[in-house]
Amino acid sequence: MQNFSIRNIELLTGIKAHTLRIWEQRFDFFKAPRKESKQRFYSNEDLQKLLCISFLYHNGWKVSRISVLSDEELKNEVNKIELGPSNYQSYLQKLLQAAIDFNEADFLQTLNQLSRSIGFEKTITDVCYPYLQRVGLLWDTNRVIPAQEHFSSYIIQNRLISETEKFSKTQDESPEIILFCPENEHHELPLLFLNYLLRKNNWRVLYLGKDIKMDDLREAAKIPGINYLYMHLITNFTGFHIDDYFETLRKTFPGKKIFASGKGIEQNERSFVDLKLLRRDDEILQFIRTKA
Repeated sequence: MQNFSIRNIELLTGIKAHTLRIWEQRFDFFKAPRKESKQRFYSNEDLQKLLCISFLYHNGWKVSRISVLSDEELKNEVNKIELGPSNYQSYLQKLLQAAIDFNEADFLQTLNQLSRSIGFEKTITDVCYPYLQRVGLLWDTNRVIPAQEHFSSYIIQNRLISETEKFSKTQDESPEIILFCPENEHHELPLLFLNYLLRKNNWRVLYLGKDIKMDDLREAAKIPGINYLYMHLITNFTGFHIDDYFETLRKTFPGKKIFASGKGIEQNERSFVDLKLLRRDDEILQFIRTKA
């Protein structure tokens, strides 16, 4: 059984630690056990219940009213609430609850409801990314829920691929841009979303995916008509500097227009000819729409 600290609970539920302590004292919420170090810890079952409490709380319920509900009543009240298009916090809670329960049907239902309400792109950018970021923050506190993270990523990845296929059938001409993650970069979801956006905006894309070696990239770039290379990097390189990789790209692919984005490019210190760094979301969208 996994245990979560009060800081973990704060990250996942959106309830401040100080607020949760007050609730525990005033409404007899969760007399959480303590370790020898006197720190509180919470079980999976505690987290599930707190997610329900947080969901009702963020939808206008008073804590005094929530506190008298049984576990079954709590879940029933959560299921009764119909979410509006801008209620992102509550959608996050529903995704987390479905992931913790490994409930694929509920997870997909929430994604579908969101897509119908606010559109697929905003579902990814405004809900799915913050959701995955919130789950991923547990890596920093050594309270990882990897099974739930993989479960969530797999479902979102499949939706991205499915939505992208709607635009793939129109690409009869040879590709003009290669989309890839460098070798040892295994975070593929952002790249899949970029693939979706590029194809939706009528780019002809050669999608190579994650963990691409330089030799494989060199072979792909031999295809006639390839004018652009686009890499996305989240993790930091180990063993050498990101600028060394940029220099290798520039020398290996002279005449190609190279673009890079992602948190991993923040270590960049130099400027390069024919290589442009897209540091913000609006810069990425500008490139996709204008090819510049």
